[in-house]
This record gives sequence, C-alpha cells and structure tokens, in this order.
Amino acid sequence: MQIYTGLDLSRNRLDWHALSIDGTLVEAGAVPPDPDGLAQLVRRLGDADVLAVVEVMNGARFVHDQLELRGWDVRLADPQRSRALAPLACKTDRIDAWVLAELARRDLIPEVWLPDPAVRAERERARFRMHLVKHRTMLKNRIHQTLIAHGQPRSHVGLFTQQGRSPLDRLELPEPWRQTLQASLALIETLDRQIDELERELGRLGADHRYVPLLCTIPGIAWVLAYTIASEIGDIARFASPRKLIGSTGLCPRVYQSGEQDRRGALSKHGPNYLRWALIEAAHTPARQPALQAIVVRQRERHGRRRGSAIAAVAIARQLAEAIWWMLTRNQPFAPAGAKSA
Repeated sequence: MQIYTGLDLSRNRLDWHALSIDGTLVEAGAVPPDPDGLAQLVRRLGDADVLAVVEVMNGARFVHDQLELRGWDVRLADPQRSRALAPLACKTDRIDAWVLAELARRDLIPEVWLPDPAVRAERERARFRMHLVKHRTMLKNRIHQTLIAHGQPRSHVGLFTQQGRSPLDRLELPEPWRQTLQASLALIETLDRQIDELERELGRLGADHRYVPLLCTIPGIAWVLAYTIASEIGDIARFASPRKLIGSTGLCPRVYQSGEQDRRGALSKHGPNYLRWALIEAAHTPARQPALQAIVVRQRERHGRRRGSAIAAVAIARQLAEAIWWMLTRNQPFAPAGAKSA
C-alpha cells in the first residue's frame, strides 16, 4: 500500500497528514520532532510504502535522516515554490501538511537537493570559519569606534599586529571603556587561534578535494575561498548548464513581466548565502583585469563609484559562476577569455 505523507515542522511539533493513492485520508495527527516522536509516527503507519515531504527549514534534515533510517522515502521541498503551486486562503499547520501530501500524491514536489553527510560536514567547517571571522571583524570595528570616540589618532600601523598592540595596551582610557577594550582584545586573540586551527584543517582537507586545485587557478580565489565554494556547490553534475548554477547562486535579478512591461528588480538571493558571498568576494580581484575593467568603468559611470562597483562585482560574480561550471565540468583550470589553452 502506497501512502503519501505531508510533514509540517515547527519548533515543538510535527504535524502530519497521510493520504492514500486515491486521495482519501488515511490518518493525521501530530508528534514531537524528536527520535521517539518520529519512531511513533512510523509505527502509526505500519509497514506501508511511505513517500513523505517536508519543507526545508532548520531541523528538516534531522527529520529526513531519522525517517529514512526507518525505511521511508523522504523528500525536501522548497517552501517558496510550494506556496506558488498551492496558494491558500487559510494557512494552518494541518492545512500545510495536507497540501504537501497532495503535492506528493500528484507528483508535483518542488524538490530541493540534499547534500550527503560528507558535503554537509565540509559546509559546516567552512561556514563556521566565516562565522568566527565575522565576529572577529565586529570586535575590531568596535575597538576602532572606541578609539575615535575618545579622540585617539588613527594609527599608521595595524592595531592588531604585534607592532600595533604595544601602544594599544598602554593606552589610558576611562572605565568602563578600558575594560571593554581589554576584553575585546582577549576575545580577538581567542578567535585568532580558533580561526588558524580551522584554516589548517581546511588546508589538509582541501588538498584532497577534487575541485579546490582547479578553483585556486582563478585570480582572487585562494584555497580557503576555493574550499568554501566547492563545499557549497557540492556535485557540479547536478547543474545541467551554467545558467542552472548561476540561478542557484541567487545572483540573478528578479524579473516582472506582464504584457509589454518588463521590469528587473533586486537580486533574487535564492540559494546558499555563503556561495553568493564567496563569488562576490572573489569577483573583486578579477575586476582589475583589463578584460573586465570595462564592466567596472561602465557601471561606475552609470551609478556612481560606490554603487557602480557593487553592481559590477555582482556582474563579474555571475561570469565567475559560469566559468566555474565549465572548469569543473571539463576538469580544466581557469583560462582568461580568448586564451587558446588553459
């Protein structure tokens, strides 16, 4: 017996709705989204062949893994595309579970690719490093703001280098600013050690990664950024064309078309934020190349220096995504436009 089950996950509850192949209700209910609750759900539906659907959100991968270990076929659905396929006048958790079950029964699941545990581990390492770097930058900015607020001149050497730390330690500030300064410096030292340790680990893992050596041939991409891009892409074979990869980065503008109207909006930002950030970060160095300098100049003339530079970086990041698809698909290093060979 085939059963189609929709799962609506919230923080403390998993609503489920099971349908038979002809659309009749088999059973519905709610269980806690923990191992015991999921085991109880599997026992409720017995030995039937179950195709379950849960929308992508925090905790959905745990539900997916636990139910697959118990023999279910579980798919992850894109929430935005699910709402587009089945807009509702009334939205509750039970109705959401029923809608997902109907999409599964009608073979209309807007499925999302789920990376395997190895790729998930790669992503976690790269993302956690970026998380630590972000907090370190916030602490450094806070120290700069404190010095400016107390009339301290800007140093010509890096404040957080060995040469710059000596005058910073001798600096006389009133309390509690001196105390917060010392605490921030201690936290920065701790973060430096953790980031260095993570980078050494990423270096060992990146040496064996099949994509990292190729990505390092692109100007502006070193091995840390290459490892981040490789972990976010996963398997390049899941993208049928360069346009598919570019679309998954969220670097394409939103398009609004109706009749003779054709408007382009802001970036769709659909897909991993970390991949989009990494490509834009990598685009700043290639922007200095003569072949791409014309894009920067054109956008600056049209939108001003600051906004034009940001728009040009996005445009170059899209070109980098296309180049990366060809590189990884053909297993070839980066070659500038017009080059006869790599």
